[in-house]
Amino acid sequence: MATMPQTVNQPSAPSLDEDRLAWLALVLAPGLGPKRILDAVKQLKAPGQIFELPLTALEGLRFPAEAAQFIFDGKARQAAEEEWARVTAQGATLVTYSCPDYPERLKEIYDPPPVLWVRGAATLLSRPGIAIVGTRHPSPYGTGMAEMLARDLAVRRLLIISGMARGIDSSAHKGALAARMPTVAVWGTGIDVIYPKENKKLAEEILATGGAIVSELPMGTFPAPQNFPRRNRILSGLAVAVLVVEAAENSGTRVTARCAADQNRDLYAVPGNVTSKGSWTPNTLIKQGAKLVATWEDVWEDLPSQVRLELEAAAPLESKSATTASLLPDPVLRPEEAMVLEVLRTDDSLQIDEILELLETQLTSSEVFMALFELEITGRIRQLPGKNYVRTM
Repeated sequence: MATMPQTVNQPSAPSLDEDRLAWLALVLAPGLGPKRILDAVKQLKAPGQIFELPLTALEGLRFPAEAAQFIFDGKARQAAEEEWARVTAQGATLVTYSCPDYPERLKEIYDPPPVLWVRGAATLLSRPGIAIVGTRHPSPYGTGMAEMLARDLAVRRLLIISGMARGIDSSAHKGALAARMPTVAVWGTGIDVIYPKENKKLAEEILATGGAIVSELPMGTFPAPQNFPRRNRILSGLAVAVLVVEAAENSGTRVTARCAADQNRDLYAVPGNVTSKGSWTPNTLIKQGAKLVATWEDVWEDLPSQVRLELEAAAPLESKSATTASLLPDPVLRPEEAMVLEVLRTDDSLQIDEILELLETQLTSSEVFMALFELEITGRIRQLPGKNYVRTM
């Protein structure tokens, strides 16, 4: 399992204090979930008081016997101090429920995480954002839509939040990075354990661009299957809305959509080909009331007024060329490039031999190769494995 290298030039972790240490100790105690921890702390004058309570008082907080003994014996405090040292060594920080940087939106959900492990800019978590989620096995259409929508919304200062999984999640982060905007990745592992490991470069780019990596799990936590459905409530909880791009009938994306509904978050979906299994979840969500999304305007126009005002105040005025919808390619093309672009599609790829066959009466093979090269350089098309090409949005 790949691990995150220590990040240089990261802000140092806050100095250790009793209350923050107490939150961490409670999270590390066996058998305590977020709701029970939050309910218990509400009964105390301050979180740090947990270290002073007798065993009977700890049990009176409805703690399991194992957890109460773990805290009373001082083992929870020791575990918290050791974890704090690991976090500090990684240049990361801990944001507890009572910290000023803890996002207010996340406090609205039923069981907010008492502690967030954060690498990068923790202040991002309070910005208005949209969670973009979907299948780990997207079509070229799904990949292109996720990147396009993420890029166009990120340019307008809407924070892009996703889980950095393969597929749609990774495409959403890449779209934000293409706009040179920060993005937040919520992991189902420790913040030092990259999953999937091939996303190591993506994780580094997220941090280098001023983004953040967030988890509710301690350092070193491996990618256990049960961690990811629980992670999804944080994805939707941090956001003002959730956008589903592609997902099959039994996809984990449905968990995020259900969390969004439970948390009273707006739900958007990109429609897909009805014969494609990846279109089942978004198309069903649209039938059930989710707003259909084809361009960034469909999301922007539906955002709450106060959110739009906040984003517009933060963003400088964009030029017309920067704000036009990205469904239309730049019209300045050589004739050969225009002919090649015309035969390519956004929802399916064409192999190089198929392209040559379609254009054999109009262009030579060298003209096709040169046009493909120029179109790929300018971002109008994308090459997939096996010399397959797809038109971008």
